[in-house]
Amino acid sequence: MAVHITLPESRKKSAAPDAPKHLVTPGDVITTDTGYMRGHGTYMDDDKLKASLAGVVERVNKLICVQPLKTRYNGEIGDVVVGRVTEVGQRRWRVDVNSRLDAVLMLSAVNLPGGELRRRSAEDELMMREYLVEGDLISAEVQAIFHDGALSLHTRSLKYGKLAQGLMVQVSPSLVKRRKTHFHNLPCGASVILGNNGYVWICPTVDDEKVESSGGYEQDLEPVPSTDREVIARLRNCILSLATHKLMLYDTSVLYAYEASRQYQVKDLLQPDIAEKVADDTRQRLQMESG
Repeated sequence: MAVHITLPESRKKSAAPDAPKHLVTPGDVITTDTGYMRGHGTYMDDDKLKASLAGVVERVNKLICVQPLKTRYNGEIGDVVVGRVTEVGQRRWRVDVNSRLDAVLMLSAVNLPGGELRRRSAEDELMMREYLVEGDLISAEVQAIFHDGALSLHTRSLKYGKLAQGLMVQVSPSLVKRRKTHFHNLPCGASVILGNNGYVWICPTVDDEKVESSGGYEQDLEPVPSTDREVIARLRNCILSLATHKLMLYDTSVLYAYEASRQYQVKDLLQPDIAEKVADDTRQRLQMESG
């Protein structure tokens, strides 16, 4: 039986510690200043603003709210999400997006194969399973939010649609940093979709021209070369190490973690001590860059 032994070594501490975050638990007093407005995760008691859940205090002008450290995804219009189809219904698909309720993708809110633009007919409704079936993974954008909190999605842009030939990683939605774009073609030879809902999709680099010609529905079932599979597996382990050590996920942090992991084998990144080294190296490099 093989035994893995790691020799102790000295590791540099971060040059500049992370900015302290105002962490609170239920019942903690956030402020006694009555000039602030009460936001999500707070309540008033004896003219004191207190936390109703555990998380990080966020202030926007005079509004104070508490963002929970671990929570289900609460969508906002314009968010990019990765989801799995759970049901094919009448003129709609239901999609799991890591929220309290399944999201809805209407037949009228998708691009028909080839990007054709026209009114949807009864024939299109009968062919819904030709486009998406239960278990299919998709990328989409939040179009609207219903009164019960459920999300309405659309895939009208050709950059959205069915996903294939890759793997999905689930992390906390609070760790995905909001950026102008969540689609990234990394120089290491893989593409990443960092869904705002905490579902991350990793696949070989996407050919945009091929996607546009197929309308996002034609699946490439050609075998993926072993070199690409190794890159995808390494990225997956890097993302999990960053998420485990509470580092924000965006294109730069993922790429730095990938570069820090190159000295280790892919399987070794699953070991807690090596995953911590990769996360620490990434944190130090991000701090040097920012400060």
